[in-house]
Amino acid sequence: MHPDDSPEQKTIEKRPAGRAADGASAERRVGRHRAPEPPRRGRLRSAAARVAFVAGVACSLSLVWPFGAGHTGPRREPAREVLADRAAAEQRTSRDFERTAPPVAVPVTPTPAATPSPKPTKKTPKKPTRPKHPRPVAGLDQRQMDNAKAIVDVGLAMRMPRRALVVAIATAMQESDLYNLASDVLSESYSYPHQGSGADHDSVGLFQQRPSSGWGTVAELMRPAYAARAFFTALNEVPGWQDLSLTAAAQAVQVSAFPDAYAQHEDRATTVVAALV
Repeated sequence: MHPDDSPEQKTIEKRPAGRAADGASAERRVGRHRAPEPPRRGRLRSAAARVAFVAGVACSLSLVWPFGAGHTGPRREPAREVLADRAAAEQRTSRDFERTAPPVAVPVTPTPAATPSPKPTKKTPKKPTRPKHPRPVAGLDQRQMDNAKAIVDVGLAMRMPRRALVVAIATAMQESDLYNLASDVLSESYSYPHQGSGADHDSVGLFQQRPSSGWGTVAELMRPAYAARAFFTALNEVPGWQDLSLTAAAQAVQVSAFPDAYAQHEDRATTVVAALV
């Protein structure tokens, strides 16, 4: 203080320096002059952070507590306590959030499609097979009927018409009476199955075909199936045989000395063919 100063100045100077600062601080704390309060740096900003902090403190205390001086109480297991605190913290934290479990997909088993019942199929009735030994007709015995069947079977296999079958049966009736005959002239013919014998030169078999005329060997002509095939083949070579009479068709094949004899067997031959076809 200077000696020449006035009493008012002295009074002002005697005021403590901190008072003026406090007055200014008071002005700043009221009204619009109030300064914003600085944020606290140590504040925890989330529930998760608080939980972590509490868990850390609890863990530290649990590690220190059993080793403190003067400890007389029962010893607690720090790991179990920490786990219990963490579970409680997680339970508290989970209350702050709504958690919805994802929907569980339920497998749907597809319903199998109904299998349509198979439609009944129409079965074509099987054509009855002809017996190996058909019942004799037209006054024939079983051997004659069996030979007639052998002739008809060959004709059907060659797709010959019914008229050709009648011509062949009538011809065999006239030539051999439908028996497979050997020849008295050819002793070889007796070496094969036969049902009698004839004496008309070297003629053998059902149609009395001659080996010397080129119909085949004795062994071949003594087989009814071969003899029938040879006859049908020769008949097919006759031009327009379908338009000829039975006698004319048979004579064109056989070249017999008695050409008119075949006609008498036409009715019986027709009956036999009807029984076999």
